[in-house]
Amino acid sequence: MRSSIARLAELEYARSGGPGGQNVNKVNSKAVARIALAAIEGLGEAERERAARLLASRLTLAGELLVMADEERDQPRNREAALARLAALVIGAARLPKKRRPTRPTRASKERRLESKRIRSEHKRGRGSGGGREE
Repeated sequence: MRSSIARLAELEYARSGGPGGQNVNKVNSKAVARIALAAIEGLGEAERERAARLLASRLTLAGELLVMADEERDQPRNREAALARLAALVIGAARLPKKRRPTRPTRASKERRLESKRIRSEHKRGRGSGGGREE
């Protein structure tokens, strides 16, 4: 799927505000990658809907996922970073989370909890009225 994302992604370049000194003002090193979720191969309908729901804040009105990278000084590294970020977002959003299996507390954990409650209770009982120092 990663290769299909890289193949289908549209790339644009712009001037970057990142590192590079005077180079920043002359070179289009910022990479902007976009891909339509509907065009990604290897995603099932449920995965596509899940990705659309989880990535809704990053989608354009046309349903395209948009990612920018301008951390590096040169265009090829920013292009690779943008494509890697795009693939990671899609793969992460499409993956179903593991279902949680409820577990029971162990006997030792119950005993630790009850012991700490007893200690706390003793501590509080010692605070009461008339519970001050004996002289």
